[in-house]
Amino acid sequence: YPKTEKPTLYFIGVTTGQSSIMGVFPEWAAFLRLGDCAIQGIDLKQHAEPDSYRRVFEHIKNNVLSLGAVVTTHKIDLLKACADSFDELDSYAQLMGEVSCISKRDHQIIGHALDPITSGLTLEAFLPRNHWSETGAEAFVLGAGGSSIAVTFYMMKKEHGANRPSKITVSNRSAPRLKEMENIHQKINADIAVEYVHAPKPEDNDRIIGQLRPHSMIVNATGLGKDAPGSPLTDAAVFPEYSIVWDFNYRGDLVFLDQARTQQKQKNIQIEDGWVYFIHGWLQALSRVFHIEVPAKGPEFEELSNIAARFRKDQSNERILSRH
Repeated sequence: YPKTEKPTLYFIGVTTGQSSIMGVFPEWAAFLRLGDCAIQGIDLKQHAEPDSYRRVFEHIKNNVLSLGAVVTTHKIDLLKACADSFDELDSYAQLMGEVSCISKRDHQIIGHALDPITSGLTLEAFLPRNHWSETGAEAFVLGAGGSSIAVTFYMMKKEHGANRPSKITVSNRSAPRLKEMENIHQKINADIAVEYVHAPKPEDNDRIIGQLRPHSMIVNATGLGKDAPGSPLTDAAVFPEYSIVWDFNYRGDLVFLDQARTQQKQKNIQIEDGWVYFIHGWLQALSRVFHIEVPAKGPEFEELSNIAARFRKDQSNERILSRH
């Protein structure tokens, strides 16, 4: 890894250089008075070898200028490879079997799973009030990785009372991750109907979408459209009326959202990309790494959002032009 000249936050992903955070971080650091620090990306292929994760972990642990790290895409795989090396894992990391943030405290290395918090803050930002209880809608989550586990966990929380999906369906291209997810849901005694569907082909997901109730929420948590090209659906998929279509990605081809846009007016679809999720996720991580309070709403949060918006890598116009 390149030699660091100043305190550095690492960003472990697949295509980190394309992320808006590379422009946003220095501005946020100035606004939050984080001092003279830098961000550095570490790109690993999806599902890399355990040794790759261990080398990254050791670098972060042993480099005195390393402040910690934010982890995307590799959250589950990194923890599997390095579980014994952490001094502490927060309760969500232990439950979810993933790490999205690594912080340091008194020479201790701490792993955090922030997605249950981040997904909750994001859902609260765009879901209509009492959406589930008033509509009886379902949730369909495509993909069974760390973000999917987190968002289903949040939606299942008993504290929401009647305001929870009438049913949650999760699909994934490989069966083992579905089983891992089911085991986690059993640990939390989820009392919502959940169906786990092995869906190796996009047509399998099309069929599920065709059976959803009106007002249902469909979430792309597969990474397709960012970490890999394409969509978990075919162009023949028919979205429910008044559905909410959410992609955890905000950059890349975002074919999944383009597919929803073709039906948006006809079906009255609410479309959400991953931008708000991106902001909440990074700010939650910065609060752990730098040991500061970062607000999740209010004037200071709005100012942080406005700073980030100036660096947004939004390719929607280019994308639409290239597809038509």
